[in-house]
Amino acid sequence: MSVAKNDPRNQTNQHENVVRVTSGDFVDRSWLFFELIDAYKQEWEIVRTGLLLVALYLCFLSSALYAQDTPADNWSQFRGNHRLTGVSQSDVPATLKPLWTYEAGESIESSAAIVGGTVFVGSNKGELIALNLDNGSVYWKFATGSPIGESSPAFSAGVVYIGDLGGWINAINASNGQKLWAYKTGGEIKSSPVVAGDRVLIGSYDQTLHCLSTRNGSLLWKVKTNGPVHSTPSISGGLAYIAGCDELFRAIRISDGREVFTISSGAYTGASPALILDAAVYGTFDNEVLMVNLKDRNIGWRYQHPQRKFPFYSSAAVFQDRIVVGGRDKMVHGLDAAGKAVWTFTTQARVESSPAIASGRVFVGSNDGRFYVLNLTTGAKLWEFTAGAPLSASPAIARGRIVIGSQDGRLYCFG
Repeated sequence: MSVAKNDPRNQTNQHENVVRVTSGDFVDRSWLFFELIDAYKQEWEIVRTGLLLVALYLCFLSSALYAQDTPADNWSQFRGNHRLTGVSQSDVPATLKPLWTYEAGESIESSAAIVGGTVFVGSNKGELIALNLDNGSVYWKFATGSPIGESSPAFSAGVVYIGDLGGWINAINASNGQKLWAYKTGGEIKSSPVVAGDRVLIGSYDQTLHCLSTRNGSLLWKVKTNGPVHSTPSISGGLAYIAGCDELFRAIRISDGREVFTISSGAYTGASPALILDAAVYGTFDNEVLMVNLKDRNIGWRYQHPQRKFPFYSSAAVFQDRIVVGGRDKMVHGLDAAGKAVWTFTTQARVESSPAIASGRVFVGSNDGRFYVLNLTTGAKLWEFTAGAPLSASPAIARGRIVIGSQDGRLYCFG
């Protein structure tokens, strides 16, 4: 039987040959010392290479998770990024204070976008407003002609997109507020636009997900569902994911609008799915938070509070092994990756605001009129600000600042 050169049995034979000498001979054994040193060096190189590979893998995994977050300087759409994680890399000050307030005149349910030091936000007054992030001064206003509800602006390539309750999606020049084009759907729009390359996707209460050309607003394709499309699509791997009011979770190919698969949520859904690795997480009106396994195409787990049975309208924030979501049970829920409760924090009213995460903290509004800052690990309250009116909009985070609107028409900036 032949033995490979690097076989342990062969190495044993080599060591036996090294030490087998005739007792009567005079031998200089110094070479044996140096051979042993060389052997240890080779073994250490193998160990060191292994440790380096492990370290590189961990760095890659950490980078892959980090890359799903929103860059520190921008929050360009609803939930900050295509995967709707609600997580920002921005370094938020440990001690917050109000920096400025803007009076929009009517309720702000739309969540802001922040790009290049400019804040874009819609109001029920039917205005898309561009403001200076530093001081809240107004650059321009665009009148949509209908109130802007929960639809939040999306910025891409110098253009801002926004939907309104009249069923229109408008494309606005971000530098001067001039309309570039508009497209009419058959129902009110509460979904937020998401830009994927040369396409913009948006849902409508006409029960349809629309895909338009960013160049001129022409319809490229549309997917009909069996209920209003309230959800904002999350995007990954060339697919758009929506959780529907028709109780179905859909994966739709962005290139041609083909429905790749559907999964029954078992309940009406108003939240938008957040993506983390190969999973989607969202709440339902059946008082549950679901995790959909995108590879196996099934429900991975369901979470429901053991005592308080209320719907989840807020969209979840997901960061590493933590999932944070607001409920109509007046609580913010912190879950682990297996869907088990780690902590809950109780407010005084519904939490329809979708939480945002940055610097190890959770930022979220409540309909009790307070803006809360919580510890991501424990759920302990770190700070609160009393706005005095319901905060159902979701916070946007960029450049160390947090922007959120209230239902009395005030837009707040903290930093």
